[in-house]
Amino acid sequence: MRAAPGTLVSAVTNSVARRVPRFAGDRLETARRHQQRTTEDELTDEQIDTAVGSVFSTYGRYFADTARLQGLSAAAVDQGFSYEGFEHIEDGVAAGKGTILALPHLGGWEWAGSWLTKVPGYEVTVVVEPVENEEVRQFMHGWRESIGMHVVPLGPKVGSEITSALRANHIVCLMSDRNLGGGGVEVDFFGERTLLPGGPATMALRTGARIVPLAVYHRGDVSHAIVRPPVPVEREGRLREDVKRITQYLAAELELLIRKQPDQWIVLQPNWPSDS
Repeated sequence: MRAAPGTLVSAVTNSVARRVPRFAGDRLETARRHQQRTTEDELTDEQIDTAVGSVFSTYGRYFADTARLQGLSAAAVDQGFSYEGFEHIEDGVAAGKGTILALPHLGGWEWAGSWLTKVPGYEVTVVVEPVENEEVRQFMHGWRESIGMHVVPLGPKVGSEITSALRANHIVCLMSDRNLGGGGVEVDFFGERTLLPGGPATMALRTGARIVPLAVYHRGDVSHAIVRPPVPVEREGRLREDVKRITQYLAAELELLIRKQPDQWIVLQPNWPSDS
């Protein structure tokens, strides 16, 4: 993929990805439910099928772009990226207490992380899901570090490692639209109660870091980031209640970002109790 022209990679990836849904089983049905949830209008079956096709194409492009990143120069990464609201990240870095980027699994977030390390030259720490296959885990870990990111696996030490990164004024990227592992905070998310991770709120309250909601969309040949203003983070009472309030605020921000392009939201796992 690094050797082939981008237009050829895109054409092949899209062709393959469009055929994947017929073999996706439960993930196909989950994607269909998520599309109806995240779209404000009632969708016809045909509209849902079209949206789900776009979801799988987005996933294919995500992997293709990710594979290409390692061989790209800073200029090439910059050419493939656009943004609005970047001042909210700059302000967070200038404040010196770390910045938490709270993202949904949408579009090309890896491209944004690479851009942050290669163009403005920020220190970026990413928290990643555990992978059972050790060989795959080592490959992905090495790949992310090769494009300039510090990698923290989700696990028992994640809290202390994120705290250290924020105190060193890193940008910490947290995927915030799925609750992984134990715990979680109950919130209203797209009109249903579910659990979302309380980590962004907890870390922000402990360190003084800003929480900046962000989503990265595929727009033609580029990845386009929309950066929202920071989430209000103040202590008002007990820590548990403050975390719940802030996480609910963040859930509303994630809704807003996902609704802009729900057919690029590539969560294919159950995300609400009613999905079980």
